Formats: sequence, C-alpha cells, structure tokens
Amino acid sequence: MNLNIIGYFIYLSITIFIILKVGKICYKNGNIYVAELIPNHIDLCQRINQVLLLGYYLLNIGYCAMTLISWQKIISSTQLIETIGIRTAIIIFIISILHYLNIIILTKYVQKLIK
Repeated sequence: MNLNIIGYFIYLSITIFIILKVGKICYKNGNIYVAELIPNHIDLCQRINQVLLLGYYLLNIGYCAMTLISWQKIISSTQLIETIGIRTAIIIFIISILHYLNIIILTKYVQKLIK
C-alpha cells in the first residue's frame, strides 16, 4: 500500500490548520501593532493587515502544496511519521521567520515614512 496519499492528507490537514490558526492570531494582534505604527489611520492599518494575512496564507499554503511533489515513496508507518514531522517542522520554522521579517520590515518602513 502506498502511504503517500495518507501522508499527504495528514500533512496538509496539520499544516493548513497551523497556518490558519497562526494567521488568525497574527491578524487579530497585528491590527493593534500596525495601529501603533500608523496612528490616526485605522482604515489604512486594517487594509495593510488584510494584505499581510492574504500574502501569508497564499505563500504558506502554496508552499505546503508544492512540497508534496518532492516526497519520496513512503513504505512504512515509521517513515510516514518522520516525513510528516519533518515537513511540519519546516513549515513552522518558515512561519516564524516570516513573522519576524514582517515585524522588522514593517517597523523600519513605517519609521522611515513617519520621519
């Protein structure tokens, strides 16, 4: 039996859940953060945060889907668990890097605009 199909389903379920949950939390808290960076422009802050959320979803879910083509044939349940664990860890790592890069870029860009 080819365990790849089962692995794809489990991997996509886990990673998409993580992506959606983290995106929702970052969006909720990001409104406050962006509003602090750009005071007196609440509408602009919400639009910026919506664009960031959309880009976050597209990039991460697209990356997850694209990684499926690089999986080798999975022949055991141990290999299935290892593959899902490693691939999920990579996604979590990428999400954390993107989060910190967004904060750094937003902070520096907005500070330049304010000055």
